Amino acid sequence: MGLFGILGRRGMPIHGDGIYLRPAELRDYAQWSQLREQSRAFLTPWEPVWPSDDLTQQSFRYRVKRHTEEMARDEAYSFLIFRQEDDLLVGGLSFGYVRRGVSQSASLGYWMGAPYAGKGYMKRAVYAACLYGFDKQGLNRIDAACLPANEPSKRLLERVGFRHEGYARAYLNINGDWRDHLLFGLLSKDLTPPI
Repeated sequence: MGLFGILGRRGMPIHGDGIYLRPAELRDYAQWSQLREQSRAFLTPWEPVWPSDDLTQQSFRYRVKRHTEEMARDEAYSFLIFRQEDDLLVGGLSFGYVRRGVSQSASLGYWMGAPYAGKGYMKRAVYAACLYGFDKQGLNRIDAACLPANEPSKRLLERVGFRHEGYARAYLNINGDWRDHLLFGLLSKDLTPPI
């Protein structure tokens, strides 16, 4: 059985305080593409370069298929984040590089739509996803990384209990350049409810 069970949507969605997370579905394309386009300038400094066809329906269809296959192979788990009150898409979150056996760990990544940044949605989503990973799926550790200049991301990670553990030179290719990153780690005993 994989880290997130034999998914089949069992255990989905993941509920948090005023938000929920679930894997992307084809019906999410319009909301997703609109939010990503609206947030392009906001996200560009923190993400890899977007392919020229990134926001097309065909590309989204491929993305949903790839994410479904990654879940089935227990390699990665990608979710969209929705506001509970009106099912509005606000961002996305993923557990990648799932490692099994003696590690039982994964790497956390996330993005927030520009209109919803700084409103606490991501903090609550990260907390809910990590709680699910530890309590329901037996993760031992969750890793995360962020650019040293990304103060909001550092604060978010620290507020849910991640601890700064290191510095990795030229760690990820972000916005066309190999960039250094701060490395963070979270154990279940460190997880702190967001305030």
